[in-house]
Amino acid sequence: MKFISILTAGFIGASIATATFAAGDSSGSAPKSTKTTKECKNGQVWDKNKKKCVDPSYGMFSDDFIYENARELAYDDQYDHAISLLKLASNPQDPRILNYLGFANRKAGNTELGMQYYQQALAINPDYILARSYMGQALVLSGDMEGAWEQLVQIADRGGKDSWSYNALKNSIAGTVAY
Repeated sequence: MKFISILTAGFIGASIATATFAAGDSSGSAPKSTKTTKECKNGQVWDKNKKKCVDPSYGMFSDDFIYENARELAYDDQYDHAISLLKLASNPQDPRILNYLGFANRKAGNTELGMQYYQQALAINPDYILARSYMGQALVLSGDMEGAWEQLVQIADRGGKDSWSYNALKNSIAGTVAY
């Protein structure tokens, strides 16, 4: 507890930059808008082979495609469409899929369900610092600052101190930015 108090004092006393960070990957780069968010409507995605917007279905696309497009939809505030797309993944235990199910559910107002997805992602990969960052941000929003600090320390301990994930959670704890 003393360690958390020292950290809190240090961060509160420090001036924290409010740079804009992506809600997506740990590098901080935002997903590029594609035809999925520029042209497609109602949860459709752009199919490069068919050169048109299509309704996705199970087995139609790779999990990488699903992840990238769901991430783009979530970043575009289309949380329900992102969730629907993520549920089509052939590997529902992929930590990336679970993390974005957590993110999209949290942003859609289903924080408790989002937390369950973050916990599942971290049970599979405890070093997944982006899931730790998003979980910490959810904890900040729920008022659990001690839990948020714990996630920040975990990110640092796992080598993520210079990452987007660390800085995003640090800014959220300081009250300067929420993702």
